[in-house]
Amino acid sequence: MSDSSNGENQTDEEFYILRLFVSGTSPNSVRAINNLKIICENHLKGRHELEIIDIHQQPLLVRNEDVTAVPMLIKKSPLPKRRLVGDMSEKDKVLKGLGLV
Repeated sequence: MSDSSNGENQTDEEFYILRLFVSGTSPNSVRAINNLKIICENHLKGRHELEIIDIHQQPLLVRNEDVTAVPMLIKKSPLPKRRLVGDMSEKDKVLKGLGLV
């Protein structure tokens, strides 16, 4: 049994916990939110939790998660934990980063 086929089988059932760190309503943050919501709706419908965190409102969480740039998406679950930076407009890279392709 190969690792890649095993991962593909699990992907259909796994629940994703995602945190998107943004900077208020900056253009990049708004694009990241909209792009990520579309990706989640199309690829993770009914099996994800998306938490959107404004870095100005929750600085302690930003420090605890070691957020160094925004917008930043952190995939908490399933493991491995992953970080993606940017406005999430490059769908293929986001899907790969989430382990969906």
